[in-house]
Amino acid sequence: MTNKKKFHISDILSVTTGKLVSTRKMDGLYDILNFMTNDNLFTHQLPRAYKECKPYLLEQIPALRNVTGKEVTEDNWKEWLEEQIEKFGEYFEIEPLPEGVHEYIDPITEAIEMMNKK
Repeated sequence: MTNKKKFHISDILSVTTGKLVSTRKMDGLYDILNFMTNDNLFTHQLPRAYKECKPYLLEQIPALRNVTGKEVTEDNWKEWLEEQIEKFGEYFEIEPLPEGVHEYIDPITEAIEMMNKK
């Protein structure tokens, strides 16, 4: 049986659109990415986790595939989010990534590797 967890659409859309529209800001982003990867991510690891999780979120909620968020701004994000809630619903049960999709990398090691690539 797959371990599922309910997430607010704002957390999900923050991953699928790349726009931070989570009502809980970074906490929402950390929660969904940590759950999906079964990891305790550091800030510099979020972009990698985002890339790993986005296709699996869209696979789980195909209706969000055409929601790009291109029209979202700092001024209109709350209204935009309300429109998405009306269209799609507010909460979704999300499954974690399949085994082997997320590679655990020690956060310090990864930070050093990132610095060495610059």
